Amino acid sequence: MAMENKTVDAQYIMGGDAVLAMDRKGSIVDADLEGRPIAPDGSVMEDYENKPTPEERHTLRRVAGKIPTVAYVICAVEFAERSSYYGVQPLISNYVNRPLPVGGNGYGAPPRGTQQTAGALGLGTVKATAVSQSFSMLAYALPVLFGWVADTKTGRFRLICYGVVVFGVAHVLMCAGGAPSLLANGSAVGPYLLSVYILALGAAMFKPNISPILLDQMKSTVPETQTLKSGEKVIVDPEATTERVMLWFYLLINIGGFMAVPTSYTEKYIGWWLSFLLPLLLYLPLPLLLWFLHKRLVLYPPGGSDLANVFRVVGICLKNGGYKRIGRKGFWDVAKPSVMAANGNPREVAWNDGFIEDVRRTFQATGIFCFFPIQYINDNGLGISASALSTMLTTNGVPNDVIGNFNSLSIILFAPLLNYGLYPALRRFNIHFGPIARITFGLTLSAVGGVGYTVINYYAYKIGPCGKYGSSETCVDAQGVSLVAPITIWWMAVPYALGGISELFVNVPAYGIAYSRAPKNMRSLVSALNLFNTAIAYAIGLACAAVVRDPFLTWVFGAPSIIGFVLAAVFWFTFRHIDREEYTLSTNDDYHLKQDRDATGPNAAPLKTQRLDEKDAAQNGVDVSDKALEGKERSI
Repeated sequence: MAMENKTVDAQYIMGGDAVLAMDRKGSIVDADLEGRPIAPDGSVMEDYENKPTPEERHTLRRVAGKIPTVAYVICAVEFAERSSYYGVQPLISNYVNRPLPVGGNGYGAPPRGTQQTAGALGLGTVKATAVSQSFSMLAYALPVLFGWVADTKTGRFRLICYGVVVFGVAHVLMCAGGAPSLLANGSAVGPYLLSVYILALGAAMFKPNISPILLDQMKSTVPETQTLKSGEKVIVDPEATTERVMLWFYLLINIGGFMAVPTSYTEKYIGWWLSFLLPLLLYLPLPLLLWFLHKRLVLYPPGGSDLANVFRVVGICLKNGGYKRIGRKGFWDVAKPSVMAANGNPREVAWNDGFIEDVRRTFQATGIFCFFPIQYINDNGLGISASALSTMLTTNGVPNDVIGNFNSLSIILFAPLLNYGLYPALRRFNIHFGPIARITFGLTLSAVGGVGYTVINYYAYKIGPCGKYGSSETCVDAQGVSLVAPITIWWMAVPYALGGISELFVNVPAYGIAYSRAPKNMRSLVSALNLFNTAIAYAIGLACAAVVRDPFLTWVFGAPSIIGFVLAAVFWFTFRHIDREEYTLSTNDDYHLKQDRDATGPNAAPLKTQRLDEKDAAQNGVDVSDKALEGKERSI
């Protein structure tokens, strides 16, 4: 049966580069519109209020937009959750690894004035690594599941509330693990391990949804010109706004992470019961904060996941392009409805051209995230290697767990410097320090930190009383007191601080990449994919648990450092072109196209074209009236 091929008609009138607009039902687009901002309804924003000209984009200073007050409250929610999480996470190693200290108070604290560390179960470094790494791996792997659940079933806010309830149960159980009677008879292992894995479950429900909710509150999605009170004309840049709010977000995360300082001191001088009680107390404001936010947030209902469509798109691209074209220009284009129609192979699909661009950008983001595990390993050490190194050094009363908080401290100090110092200065001089450049610098900086760990461990082995077995349980004197190398533990502050600063250049841009490059109803899932790469780092640590011990620790630090430098260079040359792109949010809503079917029979093929909307065509200067198109009907 003859059909009206409106794409051909449009090309006849507008020129051969015009294609059927699959971004909006019943529209055509000119090839010259490619790359222009997209409105929330999926249409090309030909013009919008305060749109900067091409010259202004290159000459005007870019500034961050106003951050709504509710965004700071969300950051406070993140602080409460992370402080309750990080208050207990660093304690796992000592609790599982070390036995109750000789001559201690029975609550896990060692005698004062000795070099001993707090302990409880005495299961050794291998089992401590297994528990610590599996806990963290679950906390960062399960978000992939819960991100999908939030996108498709519950919505982000509701799943966050569920996670907070699970958190509370975990903290109550963990407090039971600090009871002296259970510690004395070895029964603490049950409630403690149960609480650890319940806590991982709650964190997995919370984490993939909080940053998308935060960025949902940002009103600006396109660059806009604005005149300041000083008379200077600037561009309010959504990328700069995202960068600013996520630096605040990450700052509050690490202020919460600094909670490990008091819990490390309380384990050393008082006992496990207080170290577990403090995170519970910090957890308590969470339900109140969520109740306060409930009526004040911009919330989006679950819209169904596009995961199935993503798999269909990948299948079409592989079938038509083959594996050899992966990563090459044009690989994704074959799945665009307009391209399929132009190639004479139209088919019914549930997406538009804009969705294919979203899929391309999502896979690009996933490729970026694949480089993050090496940063985490160099930042924190493989497995519990950093904790093992700390037990070989002279503490002079400082809990060995506390030194790791220089990671958070460096972030707390440097985040405001970047937010209100370095980044605004670079923008003032029109220097674009893009996300890829920042991530590359962060990867390199973390590798330098790994070198720091390597050097410290080398000398701890070299001059320590037990040689290359300084972290082993056998490195004790006749009374069972730990022997250490004459190197102060404060040297470890240097690689910890370098690792923390590197996170500001890696993790903060990653939040913006995960949010901006994902389809609107896959943002929790893509944020979870960002987190999943941390789970991969933990999985590597878990797989290497058997070698994270004496006498291999120097190479446990050194090998990832070398790999880190190599991967930083590979990352830059692979993704540097992204820094030349304008920051763009996916606002593609109406791509679940409902196409008319031929009513002549139940088995009739669906129409592969859509009717031109005369109003839309008229806006493009095209006459699509029946008279104008008379005689131009063709069959597909």
